[in-house]
Amino acid sequence: MRVDLATLPADPERENEDFAASTPGAAVLLDGAGVGGAETGCTHGVAWFSGTLGGLLLQAISRSPARPLAECLADSIDRVRSLHSDSCDLTYRASPTSTVVAARINGARLEYLVLGDSSLLLEEKDGSTTVVTDRRLDEVGKRLRGPVDALPTGSPEHSAALADYREALTGLRNRPGGFWIAGPDPQAAEHALTGTVALDSLSTVTLLSDGATRLVDRFQLADWAQYLDVLACSGPDELIRRVREVEKSDPDGRRWPRGKAHDDATVLHWAVR
Repeated sequence: MRVDLATLPADPERENEDFAASTPGAAVLLDGAGVGGAETGCTHGVAWFSGTLGGLLLQAISRSPARPLAECLADSIDRVRSLHSDSCDLTYRASPTSTVVAARINGARLEYLVLGDSSLLLEEKDGSTTVVTDRRLDEVGKRLRGPVDALPTGSPEHSAALADYREALTGLRNRPGGFWIAGPDPQAAEHALTGTVALDSLSTVTLLSDGATRLVDRFQLADWAQYLDVLACSGPDELIRRVREVEKSDPDGRRWPRGKAHDDATVLHWAVR
C-alpha cells in the first residue's frame, strides 16, 4: 500500500490547523475549526485540538479493529476533553472543534467515518468515483451566508458579515436541525456518517480537507475523475498548488465567494490496489 500526503497552511505565518496521518491499515484527517476573534475558553488552540484528537483517534482505530469507528471517535473526544478540562473552560460555544475523516481496513472491507465538511473520495477499479461528504454544514450555511458572499473577501464589510455568520453558525453547532462536528462533547460522534465498502472493489482512497476540494466543489474547474488524474500523475502537492493558483487569481472572492481567500489544504491519498 502506498500513501502520499501533502498539507499546506492558508498562511505561512500561521499554524496549520489540519492534521492527517496513517498506519498501514488506517488513516485519519481532521480540519480544525475555530471562531475568529471569539473567546474560546481554551488555552491550547485549534491546531492542538485537531492534532491531539487525530493522534488519539488513529491509535484507537488501529489498536481496536473490532470497535466501531464512531465508538473510537467518541472515546477519543472524551480523552481529549479530559486532557484539558481542568485548565480550559469547555462551556464556551467557540471552543475548538474539528471535522473528522477516518478510514480503516478490516479484513475484506474498508470502514469509513465522516463528520463535518471534509471528504472521503473512493475510486473504484472500474473507474467510477464516490464522494462521502457531510453536507449538513453546507445546508445550514446556505441559509445564513448570503451577506458574506455578496461582499469582497477580505474587506472590512466582509469581515464584519463573516463574524456575524460565524456567530450564527456556532449557535447551530451540534444541535438538531444544525450540523455536527467534533468538539468537547463525545455524543457528536453518534451523528457521523459511517459505512463499509468491499476492499477489492477499490483502487484508491483519498481523505481531503475542504481547502483541498475547492477545485471541484467551490471553483468547479474539475470533476472528481480529473482530480484523481492529477493525483495519479503529479501527486497531492501539485493538486494543492493548483488550488492556490486559482485562489490567487480571485483574491477578493468576486468570482468564487468564500469565507477565506485561502484555507488550510490537506490531501492524504491511499493506493490500495
